[in-house]
Amino acid sequence: MTVERSADVSSAALGTQPRSVACQCRNASVDLGSRAGPRRILGDINFDLHEGEFVAILGRSGSGKTTLLRVLGGLVDPTPESVVTFHGRPVAGPPQDVVFVFQNYAASLLPWRTVHNNVALGLEGKVPVAVKRARISESLATVGLEARAADYPWQLSGGMQQRVQLARSLAMRPRGLLMDEPFGSLDAMTKASLQDQLQQVHQHTGATIAFVTHDIDEAVFLSDRILVLDGSPATIAHEIPVELPRPRDQLATKELPEFLRLRRQVYDAIVETGD
Repeated sequence: MTVERSADVSSAALGTQPRSVACQCRNASVDLGSRAGPRRILGDINFDLHEGEFVAILGRSGSGKTTLLRVLGGLVDPTPESVVTFHGRPVAGPPQDVVFVFQNYAASLLPWRTVHNNVALGLEGKVPVAVKRARISESLATVGLEARAADYPWQLSGGMQQRVQLARSLAMRPRGLLMDEPFGSLDAMTKASLQDQLQQVHQHTGATIAFVTHDIDEAVFLSDRILVLDGSPATIAHEIPVELPRPRDQLATKELPEFLRLRRQVYDAIVETGD
C-alpha cells in the first residue's frame, strides 16, 4: 500500500501561504468494545487540519471515518497516548467552537419548533436576545431560508431541512464544522445545490471543515485535501491535495482535466485499499 503523504502536502493544497493549525492528531488510536474484548478501530492517525481548510475523509464502509470524526468532536475518547487538539486545546468532550452536522437531518430537528426556533437552539441562554435574533436572521439568509423562518420542519423538503441544520450550526459562529455524510441521503440535484451552498458558506465563514463522504466526485469538488483511510486498525493510507481553482462550478469544474485526473487518483486509492 502506498502512502501518498509529505510534510508539504497541506501547504501545497492551501496555496503558497501556509495557515496556522486548527486541529492536530498525533498517534491517535481508538479501541471499541466487541464480544471478543476491546478492538482497535483506528491506529496511529497523524494529520493536521489548517485554519479555513476543507478536508474530505474517504474510505470503504467500516474503515472508521465516522469514528475519526467523532474523535475530533470529542464524542469518542481515543487511547491515553493519543494527542488530539482543536485550536491548541486538548479535545476532552465537544470543543466549544466546533459543531457537528449529521446526515440524519430529520432526527436533528425538533418537529414542534419552527425553523426560526430550531436555529435558535444552540444560542438559547448564551447570548442576548437581540444578538440571537440577528444571528438567526443572518444564518437563515446565508442558506436561503429567511422566507421559511415561520415554517415547521415537516413543511420543508429534505434539502431544506438539511439547510436548517446547517443554519443552526452557523448561528453558533463555529470555527470548525464536522460533517458526517450530510448530503448522503439526498437526490442528485438537491445534493449538488447543497454542495454549492456549502461552498458559499465556507467562503463566507472561513470555517475549518472535516467532511466524511463516500462520494468521490463530492470529495474532489469540495475539498482542499482528501484523506483516505485503510487498514485494520485503520490509518491514513493516502493524502491527496486538491488544487482546483475556486469558486467551483458543478459543470465547468467537473469537465476540467485536473478534476478527472484527481477523480481517477482517488478512485484508484480506494480500490487499492480493498486489495
